Amino acid sequence: MVVMSDILVQGVQMLLVLLLAPLLTGFVRKMKARLVRRQGASIFQPYRDLLRLLRKEVVLADNASWLFRVTPYVTFAAIWVAAALVPTFATGLLFNWTADLIAIVALLGSARFFLALAGMDVGTSFGGIGSSREVMIAALAEPAMLLFVFCIALVAGSTQLSTVANFMASSYVGLRVSLGMAMIALIMVALAENARIPVDNPATHLELTMVHEAMVLEYSGRHLAMIEFGAFLKLLLYISLIACVFLPWKIAVFGTGPSSYAIGAVAYLVKLAAAGFFLALFETATAKMRVFRIPQFLGAALMLGLLGTLLLFVSKSF
Repeated sequence: MVVMSDILVQGVQMLLVLLLAPLLTGFVRKMKARLVRRQGASIFQPYRDLLRLLRKEVVLADNASWLFRVTPYVTFAAIWVAAALVPTFATGLLFNWTADLIAIVALLGSARFFLALAGMDVGTSFGGIGSSREVMIAALAEPAMLLFVFCIALVAGSTQLSTVANFMASSYVGLRVSLGMAMIALIMVALAENARIPVDNPATHLELTMVHEAMVLEYSGRHLAMIEFGAFLKLLLYISLIACVFLPWKIAVFGTGPSSYAIGAVAYLVKLAAAGFFLALFETATAKMRVFRIPQFLGAALMLGLLGTLLLFVSKSF
């Protein structure tokens, strides 16, 4: 009976991220439109876009290899598993032992590796440009992400997300300069990894500015739907990660009962809505930077993560 309950809660977690990911993207787009006084599309438009793409025929280049065909499914699966491992409304779920920050970084890195290879597979100039720029961004974003992981591990004593969330929700944490630096570094990495302004703008199709869109320009039909769905899940993952580590209020402890889970779920939805609104506000007030300035942006995230980690080595009270 206990095992069935564990499986049920873990299944709800996996379905929740799957259902909420397109809704979050639609909410951010709607907020951006309203902030510039446009009506904007419905917040449910991403669901309609995915259904439309799933119904369309797949068009493949003659020289596309098996790698090009399997990459959409591999990237979607890796990102979905990573998103499902991040505690959203409750900690200590069935797959809690695998919910490790380093494992999540590895899953996201694997998805990016396959996507970059697929971008170059058909040999188009746009695919090559997008893949090279994506790898350039990853070369700075991944070390910054790992320094954030080291910083959090030094404070919480673990890289397991349930342990981190429970520790950060306790009264032992307090205000720390190192955690503030780590949070800013994670937000900057999240903007870069999700192809958001100021690093990238997926809505544009200009050769000089495209990064993510250039890599997936050759995809169509259900393949493109899987890639788009993976991008929606990735945005949800990073917001859930920020909420889990830095805003773990009202998150339910496993086994505390349905009422705690319900409160945790409502709190999670409120956190998602707040994060979506602030993301839309930031993107409306900020312009996209030129590509050669991205290393400076991510270099700042790298230095913040490094400084936060070094401060903790100097004194645990920082």
